[in-house]
Amino acid sequence: MSKQTGFTLIEMLVALLIMGLLIGLVSVIAQPDDKALLRVEAERLAQLLELAATESRITGKPIAWTSDGSDYRFWRFAENPGWSEIANDDFLRARSLPQGMKISNMRTENLRSPAPMRVEFDSYSGAPSFSVEISIGASRYTVENSPIGAVRVFTETTETSDERI
Repeated sequence: MSKQTGFTLIEMLVALLIMGLLIGLVSVIAQPDDKALLRVEAERLAQLLELAATESRITGKPIAWTSDGSDYRFWRFAENPGWSEIANDDFLRARSLPQGMKISNMRTENLRSPAPMRVEFDSYSGAPSFSVEISIGASRYTVENSPIGAVRVFTETTETSDERI
C-alpha cells in the first residue's frame, strides 16, 4: 500500500482563496480613505505655513507661499535676485497634492484673493489673516491663519470644533 503525499487540487484552491482574501483585506485596511488623506494634507499645509511664518520672524527675511490649486511652493526674498523658490529645504520644498485634491477659495483679510494664491510672511508684521480651502470630492477642510498668527484646520461642517496645529 503506497501512501500519497502532497496537496489535492481542492486544498490548493482553498489555500489560494484564503490568501487572496487576506491580501485584499489588508490592502483595503492599509490604504486610507480620501477624507483621512485630506485631513493629513490639511494638517501638513497648516504646519508648513506656521513654520514659514516662524522662520521669517527668526531670520528676518520675508517668505511667501503660492499655490496654483494642485501644488504649492515657498519663496524666500533676498536683496539680489529678489524672490527665489526655496528648493534645498526638506520642509519648505515644493509639494504636489494627491490626484483629485485641490486648494481653492483663498481669502485674505476676509476678501477673496485673485489667482494665483499668495501669502507673504514678513518678519515685522507677520502674515495677514487668511484662509484657504483644501478639498477632494465633497470633503473640505479650511486652513486658516488668525490675526494673532495661529494656523488652524477647521472641518467643513463646523468651525466650533477646531484643532490647533
